[in-house]
Amino acid sequence: MSTKVLIVEDDESLGATLRTFLRDEGYTVDLAANIAEAKTKEYENYELMILDWMLPDGQGIDYLREIRSAGVRLPVIMLTARTEVIDKVVGLESGADDYLTKPFEPRELAARIRVQLRHKSERGNMPEEGARISLGDIVIDQETREVSFKNKIVDFTKMEYEFLVLLAETPNRAFSREEILNKVWGYENYPSTRTVDTHVLQIRQKLYEELIETVRGVGYRLRFKEKV
Repeated sequence: MSTKVLIVEDDESLGATLRTFLRDEGYTVDLAANIAEAKTKEYENYELMILDWMLPDGQGIDYLREIRSAGVRLPVIMLTARTEVIDKVVGLESGADDYLTKPFEPRELAARIRVQLRHKSERGNMPEEGARISLGDIVIDQETREVSFKNKIVDFTKMEYEFLVLLAETPNRAFSREEILNKVWGYENYPSTRTVDTHVLQIRQKLYEELIETVRGVGYRLRFKEKV
């Protein structure tokens, strides 16, 4: 059975072009012209969504926040004419897995889709949902995507959460900034390694300073020692 992709795009010409191209690539493709139509779809039937930022009945970014809040986790690639780095940050922090600026080559989109599907498959080999990661006073519930510290829920953005889980799954292992960017943001060199440093600072502020240790010349690791 071919992989099923949902495209939410109001530009009829672009939507038709992408649908034809992806079908030729072997995907099964459905097209929704607006948010209302997208909401009629059964998300669990799709492996990936391609979502335009500006739609006739609202902003794709608001729709994305809505479905993420409802627990919809399928990979989402945002399409937009916005080119500023801050827009990429907003899109990714709101739950997008990748971000593609118009105009673009369909071949690039196909490559991004393959990356996201590969990551989705890799995540499928991780511990089953509902598993918890406990590190002393920190508990990460992978089903609810909640982080608690000293029995109090701490609010994390999507990227902060993904970053923390990456480190917490293999405590005391050092990760390079480039590896963190690739594993958390989904592709290399987004938008610079300073993004990693900023997120480390944010996580330290929400939990505690000594949790994430700087490994000189490498990157970061989550420092944890079991109490005897």
